[in-house]
Amino acid sequence: MLATALVPSRLRWVGRVRSTNDVVRDWLRAGTPEVCVAVADEQTAGRGRNGRTWTAPPGAALLCSLGFRPTWLAPDRAWQLAAIVALAMADAAEGVSSLSPGAIRLKWPNDLVIERDGGVAKVAGVLGETDGLGGHDPQAVIGIGINAAWRRVDFPPEIAAEMTSLLEVSGRDDIDRRALLDMFLAGLEPKVRDLQVGRFDGRAWADRQLTSGRPVRLELPDGAIETVLATGVDPATGALVVADREGRERQVLVGEIRHLRVNGARARV
Repeated sequence: MLATALVPSRLRWVGRVRSTNDVVRDWLRAGTPEVCVAVADEQTAGRGRNGRTWTAPPGAALLCSLGFRPTWLAPDRAWQLAAIVALAMADAAEGVSSLSPGAIRLKWPNDLVIERDGGVAKVAGVLGETDGLGGHDPQAVIGIGINAAWRRVDFPPEIAAEMTSLLEVSGRDDIDRRALLDMFLAGLEPKVRDLQVGRFDGRAWADRQLTSGRPVRLELPDGAIETVLATGVDPATGALVVADREGRERQVLVGEIRHLRVNGARARV
């Protein structure tokens, strides 16, 4: 039986680890039931997309990984686990920081961003890692790192222009990371249960997308770079839908948006 997200099969909050994704992966391999959750104050080898690292000062971010055994999910729908984690965290982050609903947007495929000063700043990233999909014991680890109580003066200079935190956008003196975790897990539970029985709120996922209807610079796995119009996303496949200058649409399943135009200004994201 699926463990509820409010009462995970295993929940551990530690001070420092290499990677919460690694912790959860080891748990799953050892037979821990879903949903298991690891949280850390600091990661020494946190990972982002495409081999990037994810670093934050101790206590500045909520660093969390969740382990699933999604026998109940078709392999080609495994991306929806990352999608519901992103949606649940967006809701929780708005709640704990008193931001207006919808203030936190999604940038395909797995970033949480906020519009500011005519541009876009990243507040969180999601990394999904899977093993054995389609087999008898599929395993999925979804990690999310969200900048919570990180002050602007402490942002790394080389990426300060591209990032923000809940502390900075809310104007609060502090962000309660434990309250954020509790709100996140509470919001995630019904989304997991819906997904377990084949229901995914594709409209909510599509409505959160910042890129829809905007020109973007798309970087493809082979290194090719294209400037296209992002017309939307496909809730059935998780693809980004883009159109070329002649209006011909196609779906992109793997890639990364490096720039987009917001209010007429190009923003690096």
